[in-house]
Amino acid sequence: MKKMRDVPSPRPEAYDSARTALSAAMAEPTATVLRPKRWFSWPKAGIAAVGAAAVATAVVMGTTRGSVPAAPPVAAPQVVDSPLVKLASEVKASEQPGDASLIVRSTIAPDNSPYVFYTVYTDKGQTFHGDSAKTLSAAAAKGQDLATEYDANVMAAARLAANGDVEKAKNAMVNVSPGWALGKSTAEQEKEWAQRQEATAEVFRLKGLPVPAPKPRPTGKELEDGVNNALWSNTTYALFIGAANAEVRAGVLKLLATIKDVTIGRTDAEGRPALTLTAGPALQGGNGTHVLTVNADNGLPIRSETIPAAGSDGKPFVADYKSSRVTLADVAAGKI
Repeated sequence: MKKMRDVPSPRPEAYDSARTALSAAMAEPTATVLRPKRWFSWPKAGIAAVGAAAVATAVVMGTTRGSVPAAPPVAAPQVVDSPLVKLASEVKASEQPGDASLIVRSTIAPDNSPYVFYTVYTDKGQTFHGDSAKTLSAAAAKGQDLATEYDANVMAAARLAANGDVEKAKNAMVNVSPGWALGKSTAEQEKEWAQRQEATAEVFRLKGLPVPAPKPRPTGKELEDGVNNALWSNTTYALFIGAANAEVRAGVLKLLATIKDVTIGRTDAEGRPALTLTAGPALQGGNGTHVLTVNADNGLPIRSETIPAAGSDGKPFVADYKSSRVTLADVAAGKI
């Protein structure tokens, strides 16, 4: 990929989202999922396939079990005593100068070499990527905006949570993933769920695999877990590309506070007080745990860690984050 200088680097956030969705799909006993040998391998089909992964995998995860289509779930009350809500209020009041959010993501590739990825998300909705400060600056200078509709939708939902109705924002954030149709009529929910099932079937057809029978919209705890899986995945994605935007960060914290199955703990990270947000197996399709560590003083992400379920063949995964407020003009000029 580094030799393909005219092609923007793939976005690792797409793989984070895909990993969560794939875990949910793999929990389905009737759905055969072909797993790549190396998550780090880039598709030969081209970079466009990677950009679509964050949306396409949300379709693949539409294989949950259920018996009868249900009415919209009863809204869970916001956890008003959650430390995330208090932190969100402090974050919202601490807007920093600049017009963009710079996120530097560091991880280890399968060959044990370090891999660093840069993302700039502007307040206007532009998204620029690079695998170094130099390539990021070049992308910004050339106007290589790789923003997607998915980016715009999750950011809009996060801002709505920061500034308005959290329950409405929750529905908007979940509905970024296809099929849920929260807040809509039962008929609309059935229609969108059927469309999601058909999209899933089409994926199997394209791969030459047996098409699983369509499944009714889940109910009860299964519905709650599916909704919260989408909420967790979409909100953390928003945080991972737009954390230095106070509105986005505050909205993400408020939305995560509504997921009752997320456990909040306290720890120290790099000598700083931090909060750990743990989404257990129920929110990960039963295939592991995702732990998000954020700065306890400002809510900025510090680490994202995926812990596979005991006895599974999954691999642990860790990514570290550095976030700062910048101006796009400085980034384009190489002042990073």
